[in-house]
Parts: sequence; structure tokens; C-alpha cells
Amino acid sequence: MKCVARRISDRHLLHLIKMWLETPVEETDERGRTERTSRNKDDGRGTPQGGVASPLLANLYMRRFVLGWKVQGHERRLQARIVNYADDFVICCCAGKADEAMAAMRQMMEKLRLTVNEKKTRRCVLPDETFTFLGFTFGSQVSWKTGRRYLTPAPAEKKVLGICEKISEETSSRTTWRDEAEEVARLNQILMGWGNYFRLGYVTGAWRVVQQHTCRRLRWWLRRKHNQRGKHQGYPDMQLYEKYRLLNLARTVRRLPLWA
Repeated sequence: MKCVARRISDRHLLHLIKMWLETPVEETDERGRTERTSRNKDDGRGTPQGGVASPLLANLYMRRFVLGWKVQGHERRLQARIVNYADDFVICCCAGKADEAMAAMRQMMEKLRLTVNEKKTRRCVLPDETFTFLGFTFGSQVSWKTGRRYLTPAPAEKKVLGICEKISEETSSRTTWRDEAEEVARLNQILMGWGNYFRLGYVTGAWRVVQQHTCRRLRWWLRRKHNQRGKHQGYPDMQLYEKYRLLNLARTVRRLPLWA
């Protein structure tokens, strides 16, 4: 709250934010039982998991960690830079400095009364290993032009599977009542949003998987809508693009250069 109070002077708004932070959280377990917890109020710290304002508040508090990292000289001494979004962050450092950077990070987190997620915290050595950050998996790929390996981000497998599952839900048998134009418009909106985010680095493989899955599901949806059974296939990809105006990721979304 001190970080928020430095930026907001309205006491009524500060009181509202404090009440929101201390509000009990209700969760339903696998058996359908509802459990109410007030861990944030009891511990005097933390923000509600999944809350709409949690990323903003986490950014305000994490700013103390990022600034402290620079002020205490860790960035210069260890040649280690922090890249963060809300409470997710990566420390990029030179070879041989990772253990020292990890120890310094834990010491600062303890002073800030922040808990490190041990399941997500690990040391990663590139290019032999990979790590995932903000939906991208960072690792090495082979250039189809030169055959050489290079470091690049790529859409994480979990994100590719997630968009495919969403496409499958939108083309289920429960949606065949929709008009064809409406159905394609929904798919295009999903594809455009996902493609505009995942357009940095090596995206060719992920885009191909998503595009093929979308064409296959839309083809199945059209056959089910028009009650076409048996071995009849129909609706080739070109027809989906030209007649039904299905979005083509490779032709529509502009990729971002890897190095600015």
C-alpha cells in the first residue's frame, strides 16, 4: 500500500484498494466444496490471484526490486539485467554468474517479503536448454537458409495447444446453428488476436499447426452444418480462404523482426 500511496493521494480510493486486497477469496475444490480464505489479510501481504488489478499492483511493487537491483550494483557487477512483466521476471547474465545472481535475488526478495515460486525458478543455460517466458519458449533453432543455429523465441507448446482447443470449442457441433459468415468471423478474430501476439521469432511451425487445425475444424463444421456424411470431403483450403474468407496467418499477420 505504501507503493500505491506514493502515486495516489485520494484517501477514499486508497481505502477501496485496501478493502479489495483484504477481501476473502472463495475457491471451489474438485468435490464442489467452497472454501473461503483470507490469507492476504492474515499475512498482511499479497494480491488476489487472478484479480483484475493484481498485475498493476505487482508492477508497482516489483519496481522496488528492479530499481534495487540497479542501485545495489548487481546489474553492473554481475552483468545481469532483469526483464519483467508484473511478477514474472528473467535475469539475463553472463556465463558463470548465474549462481551469484540467484543468491542476490533471493536475498532481495526476502527483504521485500516476497516469496519465490520454487517450481518456476531455475537456472537455464542457453543454447543447450530452453525456458518459457510470457508464452514464448526461448531456445535454439536451425536457419533454413544457412543451416546454422541461432537463439530465438517461439510460441510455447502450451499456447499452441491452447489456441487449438479454443478453435475446437468454437467449431463444435453445438455451434452449427450459427451462420457461416458469423462462424468464420469468430475464428478470424481468434486467429488475428493470437497471431498478432505470437509474431516474433520462429513462428512458422506454430502458425502452420494452428492454420491446419483451423482448416480441418472448419471443414468438419461445414460438413456437419450441411449434413454431409460419408466419405465426402469437400471444402478444400483454397475454398475456405477465398469463398468463406478464413484468415490466413502467413498472408495477413506481419511478423516482427527478431533484432530491432
